[in-house]
This record gives sequence, structure tokens and C-alpha cells, in this order.
Amino acid sequence: MRLIVLAPLLAAIPGAVLAEPLTFDAAIERASRNAPSIQAGEAGVEARRSAAVAAGRLPDPTLNVGLDNFPVSGPPAFSFTRESMTMARIGVEQPFPNPAKRSAQRTRAEADIGMAEGELAVETQNVRLETALAWIDLYYAKRRLAQLQLLDTSLGELQSTVSARLASGSARPAFALEPDQLRAAINDRRSELAAEVVRAKARLVRFTGDPDADVMGDLPMLEVDRANLIAGIPLLPRLKALDAAVSGAEADTGLARADKRPDWRVSASYGRRDPAYGDMVSVGVSIDLPFFAKRRQDPKIAASLSGETQARLTRAAAEREILASLDGDLADHEMHMARLENARKVLVPLAKRRAELDMASYAAGKLDLGSALLSSLALAEAEVDALSREADVARDAVRINFTYGGVRP
Repeated sequence: MRLIVLAPLLAAIPGAVLAEPLTFDAAIERASRNAPSIQAGEAGVEARRSAAVAAGRLPDPTLNVGLDNFPVSGPPAFSFTRESMTMARIGVEQPFPNPAKRSAQRTRAEADIGMAEGELAVETQNVRLETALAWIDLYYAKRRLAQLQLLDTSLGELQSTVSARLASGSARPAFALEPDQLRAAINDRRSELAAEVVRAKARLVRFTGDPDADVMGDLPMLEVDRANLIAGIPLLPRLKALDAAVSGAEADTGLARADKRPDWRVSASYGRRDPAYGDMVSVGVSIDLPFFAKRRQDPKIAASLSGETQARLTRAAAEREILASLDGDLADHEMHMARLENARKVLVPLAKRRAELDMASYAAGKLDLGSALLSSLALAEAEVDALSREADVARDAVRINFTYGGVRP
């Protein structure tokens, strides 16, 4: 009875363990361990490795059982004993594919493993990158929401000032509505930021498997070094997967060429006859004769060579695409850094100074409350925008390093 009562609590323990804030590194590690797509890729690699054990092995022997020379006409018709050549036969046959073909099969199996491992590495890289970006988006969305909350708090203090002026008769009654109008505008902006938090959290839940994923700690700052990035491009998972595809195409060419070499088979059989006659043993060897290569093997070889060329050109095109994408991402990163610098050194200080001057003018009775409040809202928007620009820089650094750099799966 106690177990029945405690069962729901025990079932909730794993979820409670998962439902905790995650640091940047912890989120990526959990996603790498729990993502179903990565687990599927690992299963695919294991399947290729298991299949490779059988590659290049001799085929299974064939058991032959039969009845030879059974008479169906004449005096000995339908008799097992009247015809000396009638016998029950049992034999075995063993095929021997040519060594080149078996070697090509092993090479093809190794290439299949490499391709599966490359696909797994690409998927792992994508999961890690998307998890990192989701963590960053949630981190900065919560910071922007908190920044907007500060303005909402300051409006409460301003409301008391307006109430005091209304009581003393130094302010028009309409002034009492302006803080509420600004608060309504802030609520609209807060709703947008709250939706961003929910979207980012949903993405983080998707990749980490944590039903209540949240962020904690600080974001690590990653440096962007173009020289190191360029040097590491040949080791990128995408290019390694394409290298394996080239190896697979070369193995296909080897298999096609191996078809021009004859396979052979060895057979042996034992024939049991009537005791009045002697038993028989037969042995034999059969060899394939690839006499018509121009219309059979050669077209396959040509097709495999074309596939090999295609695989190499696809790999070269991918490397060029990656280099071009890297330069484009670096340009965006420099642009975002310049925009962040402009926000920190120019836009936010100017908005802050203007808000201070307008509030001072309002306190001195030289400016209406609505204009002063708009300046406060503009300051809050400038600070929120600065955080958005900071998020762009962080996203760029993570995307570049996880996609092109030394941050490997």
C-alpha cells in the first residue's frame, strides 16, 4: 500500500532532477547526450560496423541433394534397382569470389562506416549549435524582460509624484493618465519579450529534454580568429562526411572493376546406388567467363568513375561554399560588433542623458509629463536594443566557432 502511495512521487523524481537551470556548457552536454537524432545516428554507425564484419567474407556453401539417372521408360522404368546409373546424390558447392571483389567489399564497408560517422558528427554539431543558440536567446530574452521591468518599477515612483502635484493643484488632471498610458505601452513590449522567452525555452527543452529548461550562469565569451578557422576547415564534420563519400565512390569503382575478374566455385558430391553397383564420387570446378565486358562490366565501370568524379566535385564545391559562408559570417560579426559599440558608447548614453534632462525639466515645470515619459521609454528601448545587439554578437561568435572552428562535437 505504501508503494502505491509513493509511486507517483518516485516517478516524479527523474523529472525533478532534470528540471533545473542549466549553464551554457551543461545544456550543450545534456543535448549531446539526450538528443534522439544523435542517438539515432549512433545506432546507424553501430549498424554499419556490424555489417562490416561480414564484408569480404566467402559466401555460404550450397548443399545439393538430388536423384540422378532415374529411368522413366523401357524395361527398368520407375525402378530404383534395375538401372545401374540411378543414384541418390548429395553434394556441396563453395563459391570463391575473386580477391579483388572481396577487397573492394571491405573497402566499401569501411566507407559506409565513415559516412555514417560523418553524418553523426554533422548532426551532433547541429544539435550543439542549436542548443547553444537557444540558450543564448533565452538568456538575453530574460535580460531584456528584466530591463523593461526596471522602467515599470520607476513608473510607480513617478505615479506618486504626479499624485502629489495633483493634490497641490500644480498639475492638470490629465497628467494622471500619462503614466498609465506609458505602462500600457510597456505591457505590449513586455508581451513581445515574454513570447520570445517562451519560444527560446521551447527550443532549449527540445534539445536538452529538460521539461522545464532554464538558464543560469554567465555566457562564455568566444574569440573569433579567422586564421585558426581557415586552418580547421578540412576537419569540419561536413567535409569529413564528404571525404567518406569519396572513399565510398572509389570502392564502388573497385567493385565494378572486380567484376571483370572471374569468380570460381568448387563442388563435390557423393552418389549412392544399388548395392549391386558401385557408389560414385564427383568433383568439379566452375569458372565465370567475362567475355562480353564491353556491354556488361565496362559500362558499370564508366558509371562508377562518373560517380567518383561527382563525389570529388561535390566535396570541392562544399569547401568553397564553407569558405564563402565563413567570410559572410565574419562580416556580419564585425557589423554586429560595430553596432553594439555604437549602442554602448553613443545611443544608450545619449538616451540616458536626454531622459535625465527631460525629467529635470519636468521637475522644474518646463516640460510636460508626456514628453518626459517618452524619453524614459526611449531610454528603456535603447537599453533593450543594446542587449539585442549584444545577443547578436554572442550568437555570431557561437555560430562561427561551432560551425567552423575548434569547438568540435
